[in-house]
Amino acid sequence: MENVEEKNAGAGAAGSFKRICGILERHGRNPAKLVPILQDVQEEYRYLPREAMNFVATSLGIPPSRVFGVATFYSHFALEPKGRHVIKLCDGTACHVKKSTPILEALRGRLGLSEEVKTTKDMLFTVETVSCLGACGLAPVMLVDEKVYGQTSPEKALEIVEKIIREEA
Repeated sequence: MENVEEKNAGAGAAGSFKRICGILERHGRNPAKLVPILQDVQEEYRYLPREAMNFVATSLGIPPSRVFGVATFYSHFALEPKGRHVIKLCDGTACHVKKSTPILEALRGRLGLSEEVKTTKDMLFTVETVSCLGACGLAPVMLVDEKVYGQTSPEKALEIVEKIIREEA
């Protein structure tokens, strides 16, 4: 996975953020459009690197703390790199009662993850828990790359992961 420096290598200070400059231009360098700007930056890098947030703040003439505040307020934004495949496991009431915890334990065990380490070293998977996916009737629910898997079990979750691993090989 490329980081900001690698993706922008070979350019000087402002030029090193050429892609971000394009995003800022598309949004008219308007501070009122901070959320869509951050969404586009995250789409470009798959997360919001601190250097990118600082550059956005400077370019928009707003304090970096405002950019960081927005980035940390909305759960959609990620401050750490995510894997190519993001698995979101619902741990809302319905899913928790229907035993989402063993699914999480199985995924973490298979992928070598923990509560602190959410992304595999090879950057293939990120496993996150969410409060609700809005599909309580299908509990327990898992979302993999925007595809919903209902009535999931630890075995079914591991089958999905193994299939992705085979496809990526």
